[in-house]
Amino acid sequence: MSLSSLTLDSNPRFAVGGPYHRRYPPLHHPRSFVSCSAKRPAVSASLSVAADSAATESLGRIGSLSQVSGVLGCQWGDEGKGKLVDILAQHFDIVARCQGGANAGHIIYNSEGKKFALHLVPSGILNEDTTCVIGNGVVVHLPGLFKEIDGLESNGVSCKGRILVSDRAHLLFDFHQEVDGLRESELAKSFIGTTKRGIGPAYSSKVIRNGIRVGDLRHMDTLPQKLDLLLSDAAARFQGFKYTPEMLREEVEAYKRYADRLEPYITDTVHFINDSISQKKKVLVEGGQATMLDIDFGTYPFVTSSSPSAGGICTGLGIAPSVVGDLIGVVKAYTTRVGSGPFPTENLGTGGDLLRLAGQEFGTTTGRPRRCGWLDIVALKFSCQINGFASLNLTKLDVLSDLNEIQLGVAYKRSDGTPVKSFPGDLRLLEELHVEYEVLPGWKSDISSVRNYSDLPKAAQQYVERIEELVGVPIHYIGIGPGRDALIYK
Repeated sequence: MSLSSLTLDSNPRFAVGGPYHRRYPPLHHPRSFVSCSAKRPAVSASLSVAADSAATESLGRIGSLSQVSGVLGCQWGDEGKGKLVDILAQHFDIVARCQGGANAGHIIYNSEGKKFALHLVPSGILNEDTTCVIGNGVVVHLPGLFKEIDGLESNGVSCKGRILVSDRAHLLFDFHQEVDGLRESELAKSFIGTTKRGIGPAYSSKVIRNGIRVGDLRHMDTLPQKLDLLLSDAAARFQGFKYTPEMLREEVEAYKRYADRLEPYITDTVHFINDSISQKKKVLVEGGQATMLDIDFGTYPFVTSSSPSAGGICTGLGIAPSVVGDLIGVVKAYTTRVGSGPFPTENLGTGGDLLRLAGQEFGTTTGRPRRCGWLDIVALKFSCQINGFASLNLTKLDVLSDLNEIQLGVAYKRSDGTPVKSFPGDLRLLEELHVEYEVLPGWKSDISSVRNYSDLPKAAQQYVERIEELVGVPIHYIGIGPGRDALIYK
């Protein structure tokens, strides 16, 4: 998709005198390395040497990662975490989800280029030697989980004995999804913009202590009473929710069947992961959503209902902070968000529309068009500060390839010109502040086939290195396409 028609001043926010007017400041895992690429025609000697160099670089980067490492989102989600997890999983024994639910939408591709959209199953599932753990901090919708497993199995991906579900994880029922929609309707113009997957109501049940956990399915004699309490509570709260005895009977019967099928997956994952760590096995944690949607640190209340930042790793898996090592932050080369809430660098003009089309910015879970804008350095620095990232994965750099100029939102100021030193928690301030921009030259060339950093156009290298300089965290991975092999190791 060409972006050559983009003009930076087409958005009124960026016009002279507008609120966002630009400023121009003057050993490793014992498994052997496996090639991620599908078979391709023979290449020239120079390209072969370049490929060997890239493979060596990738081994060095991945091999140096800690025994317990993590991949977390830096922005408002949809950064491309699943792809990096899928690649790194070849060198880890366990990939674990620690929070969120089926509101996550991670797209990955196998070695033949086949696309898989995952929502609950960790993105390590395509690597046959990897065990996938759904931790205690996740809320689990069993019909959705089984549908996902069936889809994987029908496409030749074996899940038997490879997916473990925490007995402490809370269940997300169909009625939670219904309540989610009722809650959004109730909020009217102040709606959050959730995926309506029932995530918030499921976590609400957990926090008010009437939730039902996976382990409770082993005690079917008490399930009717627990479900009755949950459903009665929903009916008392929402007039639009019609609870009947027949609904309870049907739900109980359905979960009797689910319990039988789920039994082989149910595990004390806290013990399993800690025991694996003591055996020197390698664990990769996969975050869902992202830091700017964190229930504490995000743009509250326009956030998710869990902790997608570093703290959620320990509470969502039951591991000690002292064992958590390298965390990799995943950040797009621009910014997107889905749903309502502040978005300081949003481009409301044709530039935002063109970014959306070129980047195919439509939700994996909902299909909703994402709001698009420039990379927000203030938000990225805030995310890096909270999570202590050892390195970053800059994704979708190729989407910017046709731009004449690229903007970076480098600072916030109040309307009176007073600097805002960090990402604020005050929503009113977020809506009113002015963004100060730097403008960098574009590279105007296709970079999707580049596999070595030194082969990127100088302007693309300048963009990457300016981000590193502003944020203070090295970029070790650069995405230049959706496929497994479309990754540059820096």
